[in-house]
Amino acid sequence: MADINQIRLKLPRAQFDVDVDLHLPGKGITVLFGASGSGKTSILRCVAGLERAVSGFVRIGDAVWQDDERGLFVPTWRRLLGYVFQEASLFEHLDVQRNLEYGLRRTATSADRNTLDEAVDLLGIRALLKRRPQALSGGERQRVAIARALVTEPRLLLLDEPLASLDLHRRREIMPWLERLRDQLAIPMLYVTHSMDELSRLADEVVVLDKGQAVAAGPISEVLAQGDLPALADEEAGTVIQGVVQECNSRWHLARVQLSAGCVLVRDIGLVPGNRVRLRILARDVSLTLDQPTRSSIQNHLPGVVDAVLADSHPAQALVRVRCSGDTLISRVTWKSVEELQIQPGLAMWAQVKSVAVIA
Repeated sequence: MADINQIRLKLPRAQFDVDVDLHLPGKGITVLFGASGSGKTSILRCVAGLERAVSGFVRIGDAVWQDDERGLFVPTWRRLLGYVFQEASLFEHLDVQRNLEYGLRRTATSADRNTLDEAVDLLGIRALLKRRPQALSGGERQRVAIARALVTEPRLLLLDEPLASLDLHRRREIMPWLERLRDQLAIPMLYVTHSMDELSRLADEVVVLDKGQAVAAGPISEVLAQGDLPALADEEAGTVIQGVVQECNSRWHLARVQLSAGCVLVRDIGLVPGNRVRLRILARDVSLTLDQPTRSSIQNHLPGVVDAVLADSHPAQALVRVRCSGDTLISRVTWKSVEELQIQPGLAMWAQVKSVAVIA
């Protein structure tokens, strides 16, 4: 399978035209992110062949599903894909086992019982096999729906806001299983959401959409670090970075995580030394100082250099992007502070990080 998938689509809509040309990795989760009505689901439906773009080219691995220049359009039933909707569309008269076997029978590939067993174990649903859908929670139903999509051995898995219909408890229940899919599956996934939490926890790559246009695309750490995207510049503005757990302190219930610019302390939630973790640092939790902090209750201090000073969503505030070695932080400060500290690109500063969230 090729390392890069290509999706080039033009599709007229009442308020705007969807017009994208995306080159996406051949594995991991690519999140299509944006406000409701920005074109995310339209792109997903065109990739699936459920809707035909007026002009398009869709290549997944070495399989071309649409190429208008050659007059090629592969119907949905011949596209090796799995599609998971907001609501799990399970057959209510069949138990989980037979729902999965139905998916197995529908595939034209060499999928077999081993494939089904692997999907069952990957999603942790073996204890649910004899239950009817009516006896499942919302999170369990979605795990079954994802497993049914996987038994067909798809080249691509499409997930259209799979957590949107779930309450907070059920979303937290299913999130680790989605992380497991990302880390263990070799197939690429396109995931639609407008949730910053889902984006931060799950995305390897992100495409930010606004009125049908891709206004940013790339690895999540790079896209979030831009800081000046309207779709991302709200109270949740921040960055996602990777680190390695160095040690855990049982007395304080804290763990020390090594970043490229130094170490930060995070709450120990059962972290294991040596493991990689994904951290989210919100702009509102980062303050800046010209001098190395001492005798402060904020214990996470990272040296850095100002990369950019950007306008925020409120005229009193600015977003300062700071490069801390190989990582990037964003700090929300007032324009008054920018002027008094003479903050500008190239200025060496210390970032004080009040709170760091371990999200994966």
